[in-house]
Amino acid sequence: MTSRTGFFILAAVLFLVALVCMGEGVQLIATGKPFGIGIGICAFIIPGIGIWFLRQTIRFGRTTEAMARELEAQGGLPVDELRRTAGGRIDRDSADEVFARRRAEAEAEPADWRVWFRLAVAYADAGDTPRARKTMHHAIKLRSNP
Repeated sequence: MTSRTGFFILAAVLFLVALVCMGEGVQLIATGKPFGIGIGICAFIIPGIGIWFLRQTIRFGRTTEAMARELEAQGGLPVDELRRTAGGRIDRDSADEVFARRRAEAEAEPADWRVWFRLAVAYADAGDTPRARKTMHHAIKLRSNP
């Protein structure tokens, strides 16, 4: 199963759970009791927050895919130059070397979203997913506001 398929399965489950939760919320509100009304309102708010996060994740994914296509058309996608172990895992020292180069590129051209995109990929290759996402968000901002 690909990550995209898994994502869509989980998104469908989220929507199903949200519908069930909101249905229970309607029943709780219909009781007319203050405690039931409070929990019923929460049964609408919490799935709404989950759906908002899902929407943000979809927007992030679509934007990064568009950026990757644009970089590919320009010939600027990062080349996979990482060494791998016999088991196929990325060699940590190799990832650190590539990361150091990408970071130097980003420091040299801080206004170019392309170098920040490549730095985000280097962060991901180095196993630092939170920084990879933060850096990709920065690249998205730079691309949106030239």
